[in-house]
Amino acid sequence: MDAVAVAFIILLAILLGWALSVAISRGRTIERLQETTGASGADDVERRVRMALEEAEDARWNAEQTSDDTGYLTELLAAGVVRLRDDLIVEFANGAAHVMLERKPGSMIGRSALEAFVDARIEAIARTAMELGSASGEVTVRSYRGATLTVRARRSPVSGVWLVLEDVSELRRLQRIRAEFIDNLSHELRTPLTTISLLAETASRDAESASPRLRDRISKIEVETGHLTQMVNELLDLSRIESGTARLMLDDVDLVRVARTTAERLRLFAERQGLRIALDLPDRVPPVRGDEDRLGQVLVNLLHNAVKFSPNGGEIVVGVRDDGGEVTVWVRDPGIGVPRADLARIFERFYKVDRARVRGRGGTGLGLSICRHVVESHGGRIWAESEEGSGSTFTFTVPVGSSRAAPGPSPSAGSANGIPTESSAPAGSDGAAASGAPTEDGAGGSGRTGGQVPGADVGL
Repeated sequence: MDAVAVAFIILLAILLGWALSVAISRGRTIERLQETTGASGADDVERRVRMALEEAEDARWNAEQTSDDTGYLTELLAAGVVRLRDDLIVEFANGAAHVMLERKPGSMIGRSALEAFVDARIEAIARTAMELGSASGEVTVRSYRGATLTVRARRSPVSGVWLVLEDVSELRRLQRIRAEFIDNLSHELRTPLTTISLLAETASRDAESASPRLRDRISKIEVETGHLTQMVNELLDLSRIESGTARLMLDDVDLVRVARTTAERLRLFAERQGLRIALDLPDRVPPVRGDEDRLGQVLVNLLHNAVKFSPNGGEIVVGVRDDGGEVTVWVRDPGIGVPRADLARIFERFYKVDRARVRGRGGTGLGLSICRHVVESHGGRIWAESEEGSGSTFTFTVPVGSSRAAPGPSPSAGSANGIPTESSAPAGSDGAAASGAPTEDGAGGSGRTGGQVPGADVGL
């Protein structure tokens, strides 16, 4: 046998071996496909594989359409939408985001968060969201327009993080205008109101020999002047609180002592209305970190409302307790209570309950709003519980030993603070807290003082 024949036989053997191995491999592949797809034969396997490929193609097409639709939708939004990868590289940014940040269209894509936003604060919000799941903040962009943006970030359940940017520049401008208007108006009203009050007081002394009708009218002038002065002071106070132009004077505060002192200050006022103030105080509670004057203001507001709207002969209870990690203070009054529909709104600015229920006893609607801002600035909570016919209980809590309030101004309402007050009229004479019958003069105080608390030396 010559060499050519030997080579041919060897080549043929190799080809047969290769064909056999391919056949075996194909058979095993078909068997695995049959097991995976549940097919009964080779033809069925082919049909099912084709179906799987078609479904994969449909899924790819649908994913592309969804992505296109999502991109189109985000371009219609007025809010800026930015998607960052896990490494904080910008993967997507809609047109509104480019406009807000004053960037050329598409120039943010592929850049790092710091390069795209040119602001470490926004990058910090994104990093926090990556770690904690969500984060938010408000920043003023360093650009020609200097837009103020609220930034909300949320970690994606798949990967990366989404940012939503909202331009609140106009809102903040209007808030500043409102605050300035209220501040200026309050200051302008104080001078004539002080003059009217002094003239009414002088007329009251000079009219001792006048007719009862004239004395009654002069007394009403004093009462209504007191109401106006109280409203002006509360407007100014609330404006400062909401604008964040004031500071909390933080110190360790003993709320038991604050409650006892406040009750003594208002005891004479309560007795003139035929009411008793009872104390439910422990020997001591852990000190809270806060502004003693402001926390005292909250308690005076709540206690004054309780006195103002309670029927003669009732008992008002002021209590303090340690709830482990926070100190709780409450004021419970007798009376007809607050309607359930009003409980969710009584801490809103200017909100009052049904005027028919509090005729002649309504306040400015600002006192409880001030209370809410002050308590929340200390990291606490405030709420009311009431059942019509069974009186009301107003409660607030303050965390032990610390406060969320920053020592400096803040744009949020939570920066409420220790502003020295300028009136002895108790703020917080809020119609929303109505829970009893009208007082004798219908103004929440003695007829001569126009709603002022006798002996009070801190205005609210």
